[in-house]
Amino acid sequence: MEMENEKVASRDEPLVEPAEDAARSRERSSFQAQDDSRPRGHGRFRRRVCTFCKDKIPGADYKDFNFLRRFVSDRGRIESRRKSGACAKHQRSVARAIKRARHLALIPYTADHIRSSGVSPSR
Repeated sequence: MEMENEKVASRDEPLVEPAEDAARSRERSSFQAQDDSRPRGHGRFRRRVCTFCKDKIPGADYKDFNFLRRFVSDRGRIESRRKSGACAKHQRSVARAIKRARHLALIPYTADHIRSSGVSPSR
C-alpha cells in the first residue's frame, strides 16, 4: 500500500521538526507580547449607579425638559438604560416623561429642526 512511503510518527518522535517548532513558538511569543500591551476586558467592571437613586429623585418630571435632554440622543431617540445609567424603574419614568414632553412640544420628536437650520453635528 501507499503507507510505506509516508512517514508515520511514533510516540517517541515529534510530529514537527525542532527548528520549525522553535520558529512557531517565537511567532507565538511575539504575538502574545503585542497582545499583552492592550488592556483586556477581564475582571469585574464598575457598575454605574442610577442618577435618580443616587440623588433620591422620585421620578422624572415632564416639565423639566432641560433635565430630560440628557436622556435623549442627538437624533431625538430615547437613550437606552445602558447608556443613560438609569435603573429599570426610573428608565420607565424617564421614557414616560419624554413622551409627555414631546406631546406638549417641549422636546422635539426628531432632530429635523437642527438639519433644516444648517447646524448639524460633525460626522
